[in-house]
Amino acid sequence: MVRLKKLSAILILSALPLAMGAAAQAPKQAPSKQGPTVAVTKAGAELDAKQVASLERVTKFFNSTATLVGKFHQVGPDGSKTEGMFYMQRPGRVRFQYEDPSPIELISDGSSVAVRNRTLATQDIYPLSQTPLRFLLAEKIDLLRDSNVTAVFQDDMYITVVIDEKSSIAGTHRLRMLFGAKDNQLKQWTITDPQGFDTTVSVYDLDSKTRPDPGLFRIDFTRYQQ
Repeated sequence: MVRLKKLSAILILSALPLAMGAAAQAPKQAPSKQGPTVAVTKAGAELDAKQVASLERVTKFFNSTATLVGKFHQVGPDGSKTEGMFYMQRPGRVRFQYEDPSPIELISDGSSVAVRNRTLATQDIYPLSQTPLRFLLAEKIDLLRDSNVTAVFQDDMYITVVIDEKSSIAGTHRLRMLFGAKDNQLKQWTITDPQGFDTTVSVYDLDSKTRPDPGLFRIDFTRYQQ
């Protein structure tokens, strides 16, 4: 139970940050379906042509970014704020490193995910395939066909995509991603955990040209502890 709770807490970063954005409260939006249904998602959501076009645009944006380095800002369910650096290289590799006083690091090497606590010198290992990171770190993704999209909202400023991500390890999380309507860039995301608690993450100071050091994604399995 302790390991499950730890994974649930850390995987609020599971929505891979692929664009810059400042922390902003997502606006309340009404479903934007205006025309006849042209597609039905895996989760059974009926989408019109405008919503399908929006999903295709943000999918194209996801797939256009192979590497990314930047900073993240996180607001927890209790209002606590933490920051840190992240490094991403698709497919499969990402590292989130919290600034002090938080001792946490999350590393994916392409097949496993390690959650490290530098202070306690502990490390927990999970299969990447059993975490919400699995499809967002894939080489190519299709939000319409490969994810459980339950709703798409849009207005003149934002496109919001809601996904229910199910995992046998971490349970069901609801992922709400907020994109710019004009630039298709991911501005922020909110994860609602199985207990109904929200965590919001934003990213900034992004660099998509620098290739991260491969050593950042290396997991030392000799550090593994139960």
